[in-house]
Formats: sequence, C-alpha cells, structure tokens
Amino acid sequence: MPTTTTSRRFSPLLLAILSLLLLLLPFALLRQHSYFTIDDSLDSDVSVYYLLNKFRVALDFRPGIVVPPVMNGLPRNAMRTGICLTNIPYALLPTWAAYITNQVLVRLAGLLGMYGLLVGPWQLGRQRGLAAALALAWATLPAYTIFGATVLGQPALLLAFLELRRGAARWWHWLLIVLFAGWSTFAFIGPFALLALGGLLLWDWWRTRQLNWRLAAGIVVLVLASVVAEWPIFYSLLIAKQFVPHRLEFDFSRLAPLGWKAGLRGVTQYFLFGQYHASRFLRVSALLAVAVAVLRMPAGQRMVSLQRFAPWLLVLAALALIGGLYPQVMAWVKLHWPSISVFNAGRFYFLGPLFFFLLLALAVRDLPRRWQLAIVGLQLFTGLAMNTEWVNNLRILAGRARPHDPSYEAYEAPALFQEIQQHIRQQTGLVPSQYRVACLGMAPGVAQLNNFYTLDSYQNYYPLTYKRQFRPIIAGELAKSQELSNYYDAWGSRCYLFSAELGRDFQVGAYQQRVVQDLAFDMPAFRGMGGQYVLSAVRLATPQRSGLRLVRVFARSGAYWRIWLYELDSQKK
Repeated sequence: MPTTTTSRRFSPLLLAILSLLLLLLPFALLRQHSYFTIDDSLDSDVSVYYLLNKFRVALDFRPGIVVPPVMNGLPRNAMRTGICLTNIPYALLPTWAAYITNQVLVRLAGLLGMYGLLVGPWQLGRQRGLAAALALAWATLPAYTIFGATVLGQPALLLAFLELRRGAARWWHWLLIVLFAGWSTFAFIGPFALLALGGLLLWDWWRTRQLNWRLAAGIVVLVLASVVAEWPIFYSLLIAKQFVPHRLEFDFSRLAPLGWKAGLRGVTQYFLFGQYHASRFLRVSALLAVAVAVLRMPAGQRMVSLQRFAPWLLVLAALALIGGLYPQVMAWVKLHWPSISVFNAGRFYFLGPLFFFLLLALAVRDLPRRWQLAIVGLQLFTGLAMNTEWVNNLRILAGRARPHDPSYEAYEAPALFQEIQQHIRQQTGLVPSQYRVACLGMAPGVAQLNNFYTLDSYQNYYPLTYKRQFRPIIAGELAKSQELSNYYDAWGSRCYLFSAELGRDFQVGAYQQRVVQDLAFDMPAFRGMGGQYVLSAVRLATPQRSGLRLVRVFARSGAYWRIWLYELDSQKK
C-alpha cells in the first residue's frame, strides 16, 4: 500500500515530465536539422561557446589572452564566462547536440523548480495535478535557453530562498542557489533578483524588527557564486580594467521612439506580452483567472477578493512601466551621468514571467476544476503557440518549413563554407588564420562557426577603440541611413558591414536573390585592419566601385546561403 500511495503522489509530476519530453521530441527526431532561435542566440552566443572551447580558453582568464578569430583578437574576458553549466555541453558535444541538450536540461529544471515551488510554499500540495499542469505550462514557454536558467530557473531560486526564510532549508536548497548563479546570465537577472530578495529581507526586518540571518546568508551566497561564475566580466571591470567598453556610448534615447505616447505604448506591450529575451507570450490567462475568481464571489466580497490580487497586479504594472519608459528615462539620465549606460538598469522585466505565473497559480487554485482546466489549458496553448522553436520544428516535420526559418544545418552550412575555404587555399595557399573576412547580409557568427577569422562580430562587450576603428569601413553606408547610424553609434553591439539598401536585414537567404546596387565601402580602411575578403549573402551590382573583385559564387543544395566571395582589388589602393 505505501508503494501505491507514493505512485499516486508523484504521478502528476511524472505525467508532466513525460509530456514535456514528448513536446521536445521534434528536437530528437530532427537533430541538426532542427530549428534553433537565431536572433541573439545562434547568431551570437552559440558561436561564443563554440570558440571558447575550440581555443581552450573557456576557463582561462589571464590578462592578455584573446580569442583570435573575433575582431583581430577579442580579449577573452570580454566574452561569456566558461564557468557555467551552459558551457559543459558545448565542451563535450557537437554544437547542435549541445544546444539541444542544454534546451532539454533547462526546461526540465524549469518544470521541476516550478512544481516544487507550487506544491511547497505556494500550497498546492493537495492539488498536485494543477501544480504539474502549471509547471508544464511554465517549462514550455518561449525562452532563450542559451541564457540557461535565467528565466525558467527562477522558481527553483525562489523556492530555495523561501525555504531559507522560514528556516526549513536543506543542503540542496543552498545548492540550488549556487547552481542558479552558475546557470544564468548575471547581467540579465542577477542585480534584479538581488534587489527583489533584498526587498524581501527588509520587509521581514520591518515587520519583525529582526534580521533573518538565513535569508541574508542566502543572498551573500548568491552574490559570491555569481562573482565566481561571471569572473571574466567582474575581473575586467573591477580589477584589470583591460579596456574601455563600447557600451559607454550606449544611448537608448536614439534607439527607440521617445515621447509619452511611445512610452505608454511600450508599457502596454510589456504588460500584455513581456520582453522577448525574458519570454514573450500573450499574458491573458492570469488576468482571466483573477477576473473569474473575483466575479464568482458575492457582490459584497468582490472588493476584498480583488485586494488579494492587487499587490501582484501592481508589481506587474511596475515592471511594465520600468521596461516601457526606460528609453524616456535614460534620455534624461544620460545628460547627467553618461557612463551609466554601460549597464541596462531596465531589465526588471526578467522577473515578469515568474510574477505572472505566481499570480496565475494564486488566482486559479480556488476555482472549480472546469475553470482550472480551461485557464491552464489556455496558458499552455498560448505559450506553445508563441514558442517559435516548437512551432517551426513541427512545420519542418510536416514538410511545411518557412524559407526564412532555416534549420541549424542549413544556417551553419558547413559544407558550403568548407568549399569556400578550400577554394581560397587552392588559389592563395592561405588557411583561415592567415586572412580576415567580413560578412554582408549574414551574421559573422555563421562564419565564426565555420572557423573563419572575422573583423566583424556581434558582441555585447568589446573595446570602444575597436568600434571606432571599424566605423570608417561602413561610414559611407551609415551616412545614407539615420536609422543605421543610430544603430551603430548609439549601440554598436552588432559591429557589422552595413548596407542602407538592406537596412537591418542580416539574414539574406539564397532564395531572396537580393542585389545591392551601390555599397559605400571604404576599402583602404578595411585593408588597414587586415581585411582581405568579403563573404556576401547578396550580389553587389558594382563591386569595383567599392574596391572589390568577385572571386566566385558558392551555392549548395540544403544550404540557406548563396555566398558571393569578394576580395580586395589589388589594382586599387
């Protein structure tokens, strides 16, 4: 009989885990032919982990160490940490397999963390089926899993701190804190989680006039673990100060529409959808649950019922206000403290999904079963429908893939780029480490994954001197477009070759057959930085005007790209 009781107790969780694995099955079936998130993931961070491990510098933080293929030798400490759980699969597996492995682990950890939080501190222990369904809905949200547990791991972190708060923590709660620090991106969640936890610590002190030492100790452990995990950035900023970062020139007021009308529109979008890095999905299920919970009460008790949810709604509104009005606020702040733009202080929206789900669980737990099924089902459907990786992989399996959403294999196109390298070697005798390329109409991360050495790159943190050195190469195109000029001068994390005719289209597939009529390209500046070739996903109508000469066009079946290989015209100076 005890075995039967245990089986019943855990059957909802097991069912949720099996459901999650079933929903992740397309990755296992498609393998390297799966679709992975491209923007801010496959075009940037994935290549970072690849390069850190290829050059064996993931754990090497000594001053002077560089990653040669990036920006003529990017300081290693400008790149992501290697002391993180996300890096382990990339150190052991092929890139596509590492991405899928990390995806599965992050979502499984998210499910278990949310389930533990709901059946424990959130008091759904007698409704384990509801807790499991909510945990499944949480684990299938659209999420940048390349950022590890930054979003989906928050319930586990909160569970650990709530258990510390009430003095019931065990050793594994402390371990959860350390693991979260080592599996998340500190710049995205660390400061904001610490502020929220610090607020909880002060609230308890104000109520009891006693400091909760266990909670305070947990915060200290989280800080120390974060410093260790993100040592490259902390070391570069606080100790070695190896370079002045390009982020010093960030000016968000030039990147987003200003004015209160634009700000309020942003607030509305943040409240109803959130921010895409922090999981973007339509957030109506919690609002519906609150409305149903309030309206089911007798008329005289509805205000009291609403007051139970009001603090949560106010927190979500405050997070939306911070995110939506951040450009307007920063336009004023930058006038007085220019260097403050190095850090994006508006990322409180990373806390939004967790607060949203906590409100959803609070509102739905006392509803009749039919309402629970309807509302949680709505949330699960909404999250999956806006999960582009899941939707696109189903389309690939059904033979209805979108042309602009290539699989990993098509996007990386290793055979195509190997052919380009072989051609250059046959013609010149040079291997990739002996020449430099830049990319047009294509993220340099693609070339980096294929072992090219690129002058351009997508980096969140690199020397300001390099940004200014690179600018003359693209100055002519920036002069044609105020949007691109703002994009580079007021941000510049994408240190790319730009074309005003392409705008911000950095993914020009072979099927599009785009042609750039006139590229204002500064050939002497490019040569001065060591550049020799341009890998272009578009045809240049007049390459000679840019001091370039077409070498050959490369295309392969199954590759997303058609590449026009241009080299500097040796007859032009």
